[in-house]
Amino acid sequence: MSPVPEHPTRPRIGLLDTARGVALIAMASYHFAWDLEFFRYIEAGTTAFGWWKMYARGIAGSFLFLVGFSLVLAHTPAIRWRPFLIRLAMIAGAAVAITAATAYAMPDGMIFFGILHCIAAASLVGLLFLRLPPIVTLIAAAAALAAPWFLRTSLFDTPWLWWVGLSETIPRSNDYVPLLPWLGPVLIGIAAANIARTSGLLARLASGPHNNLLARIGRHSLAFYLIHQPVLLGLVYLASLIFPAPILAPEAYLNSCVASCQASQGESFCTAFCGCTLKMLTEEKLYEPLQSGAIHAAQDERIQTIAQQCTAGAQ
Repeated sequence: MSPVPEHPTRPRIGLLDTARGVALIAMASYHFAWDLEFFRYIEAGTTAFGWWKMYARGIAGSFLFLVGFSLVLAHTPAIRWRPFLIRLAMIAGAAVAITAATAYAMPDGMIFFGILHCIAAASLVGLLFLRLPPIVTLIAAAAALAAPWFLRTSLFDTPWLWWVGLSETIPRSNDYVPLLPWLGPVLIGIAAANIARTSGLLARLASGPHNNLLARIGRHSLAFYLIHQPVLLGLVYLASLIFPAPILAPEAYLNSCVASCQASQGESFCTAFCGCTLKMLTEEKLYEPLQSGAIHAAQDERIQTIAQQCTAGAQ
């Protein structure tokens, strides 16, 4: 979850780089908790509910706010098309790489429209608001935030429209950040930057410290985003080889599966799906190998077949 820094020929604002650094560290802490959950060191569904869910949304919102704020700084008084298109290509390329990697490694939770996809799309939309009065931009931001509450329809349930964010059926993904409502924080950032620019606040922010550790991390946010999770995931995997997580009892597996499933599906579906998978895994003598890590769900066709059959049955 990370915006690309402004073009280096423009003067940087240390406070914004520091804010990016704080958000990056927060993001890494959330992903580390997700990795612990993935390797069954903590209860499944932990990072999808309650405080952890709000924490993740706050991190995503902060990055998107900074995207909007930075967009104004980078393209005032005029849009600099070459740097913009280079930045857009970098983000879009990284987003495509993440989609391809997750489609291979974890197809059940493939990231088809995550934070980088959203940043790319929202940056394009944001160009339309750079010169508009802040009040107009804030009204549009409110509309974007409210849209999923009032405009959801089955017409958007097709996979080609999931990126919009108005589907009645929420698709399963390990990082789903649709344009609506997440365009909202970007527009708020654009409005805030224009207010700061016209009020003189921006000049005061530019005079602040800019060479602390967090600011240096913030200046390389895209690289940090792409590198940190493979590193964390690899470290937790190595730890699991030495200190493997205990095998869940069937009852604990069922509760854990339902809790994790309910992050994206209804209770009745999850109860039926998890009960079905437990039954079939046990019958096929796959339960203990799966829990011990001897086989991996994303790489074993038998597990994929069971998941597909149980999904069809639960629906």
